[in-house]
Amino acid sequence: MVTLSLVLLLLSVQWSWAQEDPLLPFSEHLDLEHKVRLKWGFDEIQGSILFELTVNTSGWVSFGFSPKGGMTGADIVIGGVGPKGSYFTDRHAVGNSMPVVDQQQNYKLLSLTESDGKTVMKFQRSIKACDENDLIITNLPMKLIYAYGQTDEIEYHSTRRGTKELNLLKYMPRVNPPNSKYFDMTMINFTVPANQTHYHCKIMKAPTFDRKQHIYRIEPLITNFDLVHHLLLYRCPASVTEAFEAECYTSLRTNLCMETVAVWGVGGGAFEFPEVAGLPIGGHVSDFFYRLEVHYNNANKSRGRVDNSGLRFYYTSELRQHDAAVLGTGLVVAPWYAIPPKAKSFLTYGLCDTAYIPTVLETPHDLQVFSVMLHTHLAGRKVRVGHFRGEKQIDFLAADENYDFAYQDVTNLGKTKTVKLGDKLLVECTYNTENRSTLTWGGLSTSDEMCLAFLFYYPAMNLSGCMSFPNTTTLRSEMGTPGLNTWLNMMSTKTWNDTSINQYQQTLKRIDQLVIIVDSFKNTSRNTGLIPNLSVIPSAPCISGCNTKNLAWLLLLLCLLVQFMQKYY
Repeated sequence: MVTLSLVLLLLSVQWSWAQEDPLLPFSEHLDLEHKVRLKWGFDEIQGSILFELTVNTSGWVSFGFSPKGGMTGADIVIGGVGPKGSYFTDRHAVGNSMPVVDQQQNYKLLSLTESDGKTVMKFQRSIKACDENDLIITNLPMKLIYAYGQTDEIEYHSTRRGTKELNLLKYMPRVNPPNSKYFDMTMINFTVPANQTHYHCKIMKAPTFDRKQHIYRIEPLITNFDLVHHLLLYRCPASVTEAFEAECYTSLRTNLCMETVAVWGVGGGAFEFPEVAGLPIGGHVSDFFYRLEVHYNNANKSRGRVDNSGLRFYYTSELRQHDAAVLGTGLVVAPWYAIPPKAKSFLTYGLCDTAYIPTVLETPHDLQVFSVMLHTHLAGRKVRVGHFRGEKQIDFLAADENYDFAYQDVTNLGKTKTVKLGDKLLVECTYNTENRSTLTWGGLSTSDEMCLAFLFYYPAMNLSGCMSFPNTTTLRSEMGTPGLNTWLNMMSTKTWNDTSINQYQQTLKRIDQLVIIVDSFKNTSRNTGLIPNLSVIPSAPCISGCNTKNLAWLLLLLCLLVQFMQKYY
């Protein structure tokens, strides 16, 4: 009885993990009959992708990638659980015949089970191609193929096959709940000023709902693609009780609303939340006002242009498991942060130390981060978000080694990453100012610079920002110019070359930082911290070999546990 109970408990835990595995956030049925289901997740930094294929059969199953949707040239794996145990091989097809076993096995089997007429095969491979028989997994839609048999004798599949095209690395689920509706929050006939940069803010109320709804999809509504650089929607505190419209950051009323709710950047598209989370609206947040911020980049200083840009929010009363939220991290957007001219690769840093979150929140918790939007202006070339735990870097939360100002999208991380309270996040931005002859300052203009990472996470907290800024008093003292005016004069007249640029960069990194935590109600915590060293992103090695030991180890541990309980209980 003890053994049976433990087995049932183990199966229950495994089933729970399978249902809510943060490493497998995406799911699609590959066939119309819903007999073949693929779940997957990926890590572009590690260069790996994880699959779980579930097929309604007790026979062999196969999955692969095809150049044109057929067998010829396909990269395939075949596996199953037969009378002698599990089998799994990496193969390639040369035509409409039995796929050939690859000499180099570049798929790693993690588990293979068969029960209740279903076969579940979980495996991993490299995103890149590791030999001539592998197909690289690209950022474009790919043709996936599958087939299966009714027995473990691998033979012609007959009609038990199919093809489906999916963009695995840029997956955008399209969920259409039966009661789905939408509302828009936009500018209304706003005449864009003939200025190179203008931030316009509109405080408005969202539709009123009797009970909480979940927003599951956000789409940009852009009237002038050549003018609109980015959109931000902030939730206002309860103290904001009326509509208002003005240039941003010129009125105290626009400065009050700072809890980021939605983000869109130039070149980006629609954004869909994962199945487990949605952006809450209605219920306890039904009476809140929101601030829509539109950054107009009017490079040609055109006159008389009218704009109605904003965001469309799709929502449903079918609530999801978690409320989602957005946390702003990086370098505080403020003056007195200077990037020197003639720099090939200048680094700036913004530190978020989550150990200080409890100083502004009564019930803080870990963050489950699933998407991120990285943001700089014209001089930005790279953005990385390092993840530290216990003074040691454990991962890159996100990274863009080829940042493009004209393409700023909310990027799904490919899997859900846990940021524990006490972890540190370091946003590192790389700038190139070789074509500039004067200092570039931190600021709002497109010709100024920013270094930000907006993290989409769940469960939601009343948290607005977790950022840092160098201690300017220490900076001026370290550079031998304690007075502000003296420092400004020195910075503007300094001869900037590789040596002086590097010295300044190292000083900025070495000195103490002011770490700022802000909650939804403008309560602020100010602390100090130091910038940790960020490691270089390693090149992802090819995954090879088959690992069928996991289940055996699990069973061995179970047997030892049973023996222990029988002996002592």
